[in-house]
Parts: sequence; structure tokens; C-alpha cells
Amino acid sequence: MRDMKQWGSLVVSMVLLALISGTAWAHKASDSFIYLNQDRAEIRIDVALRDVAVALPLDRNGDRQLSGAELRAGRDRITRWVEQGVTLSSAQVDCRLTGQQWGLSSHSDGLYAAGLYTISCPDGATPDTLTYNLLFSQDPLHRGLISLESDGASTLGVVGPDSRQLALSAGDAPGSLQLFGTFLYEGIIHLLIGLDHILFLLVLMLPATLRKNDGSTPVGLKQRLWELTGIVTAFTAAHSVTLALAALGIVRLPIAWVETIIALSIAVAAMNVMWPILGRKTWKLAFGFGLIHGFGFASVLGDLTSGVSQTVLALAGFNIGVELGQLGLLVIAFPLLYLWGKTHLYGKAVVPLTLIAVGAISLYWVAERAMAI
Repeated sequence: MRDMKQWGSLVVSMVLLALISGTAWAHKASDSFIYLNQDRAEIRIDVALRDVAVALPLDRNGDRQLSGAELRAGRDRITRWVEQGVTLSSAQVDCRLTGQQWGLSSHSDGLYAAGLYTISCPDGATPDTLTYNLLFSQDPLHRGLISLESDGASTLGVVGPDSRQLALSAGDAPGSLQLFGTFLYEGIIHLLIGLDHILFLLVLMLPATLRKNDGSTPVGLKQRLWELTGIVTAFTAAHSVTLALAALGIVRLPIAWVETIIALSIAVAAMNVMWPILGRKTWKLAFGFGLIHGFGFASVLGDLTSGVSQTVLALAGFNIGVELGQLGLLVIAFPLLYLWGKTHLYGKAVVPLTLIAVGAISLYWVAERAMAI
């Protein structure tokens, strides 16, 4: 009866893993970028072409990409859709947006439809509220990332399904503490929707949960916790370094290559658990691949915070948020895997099948992402 229950748990686990792989989000989530300059009364709105294709029926040939001809034919629809989804107001009266330029902009994850507008509010007032309603019905994880220039100072903001308005007046604009808290929260969310990062952490964690003592795998709980601490510390240190370098604009890599290598790193890490061709020092593997994962995390901040004085504060909040999300996953997952690791079935079937499934999903991502390079 115990074996039947264990096999049942195994089947449920593998089914869940297969299901979540169908909604495999990369590190670069669905974001739009809004650059609002109050001093010049201008706003630029950038929306990813892949998101435009989801929201509007412009993809005539069904290839899930928008060609130049499809974009030109759909320009009026795209413009009206954006103008209806982004509203500026002053004293609860809507301001008028007048289009100045329209075209494409390039961000770390590809091409965006970009529109530049001048802002005209009643009686020449300055907008005090921005309301954002794009894409939330298509993607509840979507975010609008906002860079605000006012009186020569720069600040950042984020709007989402539960907070669709951003106060723009000087007294209500996000302060340092609020900005830190906003990006701390976004860091947690960014990790939790990044299935590739979660699977990589799972693979790194598995050796510390195995019961069998083969001379390299610790047996006691204390030893296992020390091993896990070393792995997490190495991974955290590595991706924190490259996250900072990329977000500050010191080093930038093409996100398509980064995401492809991230997927490949998961497959290699899974293979290394079964056949340790790269050695049994898992913390070294975590550090090496953590460097490339950091560039994946930085894709959001790097696109938004370039030249913004509060970059360091946003970076600190975002990075700490990522670490808190990571710690939360480990606190929940490790005790469960540790207890499961005491069963005979765990090492003989659960771990091998999990590694095979993770490896297969990762290689699928590699092929899928390589096609976009």
C-alpha cells in the first residue's frame, strides 16, 4: 500500500511538472515601458510586438509574428488601442495626447511598437495621475514600467492589475522607501513567474536531498543544509554580480542568447546530477551558471533604469526581492524533498524521472529560443 501511495505521488508530481511546462515563462516577463517627461510635456509608450499580436488580430498569416506589412496595415488600430489604455489626467479631467512620432524601438527582448505624444491638459495644467489598462485581460502578470522625469529629477514606478494608477504630482510621486518596496515586490514576482529559474534551483537542490551515501553526498541533515547553503550562496553571489553589471549598463548581452543559454544550463545541470561530468561540486556549477542567470534577471531593469538616478535603489530592491522569493521556495521545497528522500522510491525513481523531465523541457526551450535568435 505504501508503494502504491508513493507511485501515486510520483505520477501526480510528473503530471504537474508537465502541465507547468506548457506555460513556461522566461525571465523576461510581459512588460511595457513608459517614459514620461513632465518638463517637456511628452510621453513615449513602448509595447512589445509579441504583446500587440496577442491583444489585436493583426497576425494575418498565423505565424505568431508581426511582419512589416502587418504593422503598417494595423498602425491605426495599434495607436487607438494604446491611447485607450494609457490615460493622463489632471484634477480628474483627462488630458489630450497628440501623436508626434510612431515607429519601432528595440529592447533587450526584441522589437516594440513605440509612440511619442505631446501632452495637453486643461488650463495648461500638469498631469497628476497616470492610469494604465493595457494587456491585463490577456496577461494578469503583465506590468507597465514607468520612468518619470519631473523638475529635473527622475523616479520609477510600476503599474499592475491591482494598482493601475500612478500619482505623478511631486508630493505623491514614489519616495525612496516606496520605490524600494515596489521593486522588492517585483523581484519576488519576477522569480516566481520564471519557471526556468525555479527548475534550475530544483536541480541544484536534488543532490542535497538524496539519502544514499556514495562518498560525495552528505547523509546528515546538518551536512545537507551546509551543502544547500553553499549552493544557494554561490548562485546568489554570481547572479547578483551580473544583475548589477547589466542593470547599470556596464555589460549588456543579447537577451535571446541569454535565455537560450539559461535553458541549456538547466539541461546540463540535470545531466550532471546523473552523470557528474562537470564534477560533484554543485556550488561551482551554481556559481558558473548563476552568472548567466543574472543577465536574464537584469533584462527588465536594464531597459527601464538606464540613466535614472535611482537605479541603484531599484536594483537593490529588485535583487533582494529575487533572493526572498528564492529563499521562500527553498524553505517550502527542501523539507518536503528531504522527507521524501527517506523513501526507497525517491532515489530510484522520483529523482531520475524528475531529471529526465526537466532535461527534456529545458532542451525544448533551447530549441524554441534558438529559433528566435
